[in-house]
Amino acid sequence: MSEFNKKWNELAYIKDELAVRDWFMGTSGNLSIRLNDNHFLVTASGKDKRKRTSEDFLLVDQEGKPAETTFLKPSAETLLHCEVYRQTEAGCSLHVHTIANNVISELYGDAGEIRFQHQELIKAFDMWGEDDILSIPIIKNFADIPKLAAAFGEHINSDKGAVLIRNHGITVWGRTGFEAKKLLEACEFLFQYKVTLLTIKGGL
Repeated sequence: MSEFNKKWNELAYIKDELAVRDWFMGTSGNLSIRLNDNHFLVTASGKDKRKRTSEDFLLVDQEGKPAETTFLKPSAETLLHCEVYRQTEAGCSLHVHTIANNVISELYGDAGEIRFQHQELIKAFDMWGEDDILSIPIIKNFADIPKLAAAFGEHINSDKGAVLIRNHGITVWGRTGFEAKKLLEACEFLFQYKVTLLTIKGGL
């Protein structure tokens, strides 16, 4: 199997897993995986991500432009993935919209971050100390995608990480597809935990 097909299938399986969780409402969300230093696969715009087809992804260059002749359009937020691959050695980037991550981004948007401490799942980010604090930045949801990508890029400082976009969604990236999915799952657990805790305590 060619490297292209391997990466395509890897991203397709990740998409399948996230679709089962119902994280692609209304065709929202976008996923990508690095093929080499100059190209990556990214989800095509407007597709039902709960279904698997031969038109789910397309190959784009470092600027997010189609590398081959195609009628497919790259996802609207492809430039965010470009920032990840330009600044890091990450191999996969995932972006989803969920109720929990939108609620958290609005609740803590003015603070510009959400922090978690004494939570087991921050270990997904290699935080093993008893008093370690995971901080996930929250940026403004600029309608202008290049402006959004620039704001997003300011918070990329390692080969794995996460950024919330206020009332929009979360983007995570990791060195492999497995790592990126693990970070996304950990973040969504933490967000849902926080929302549930606030509800129980009467904070919502």
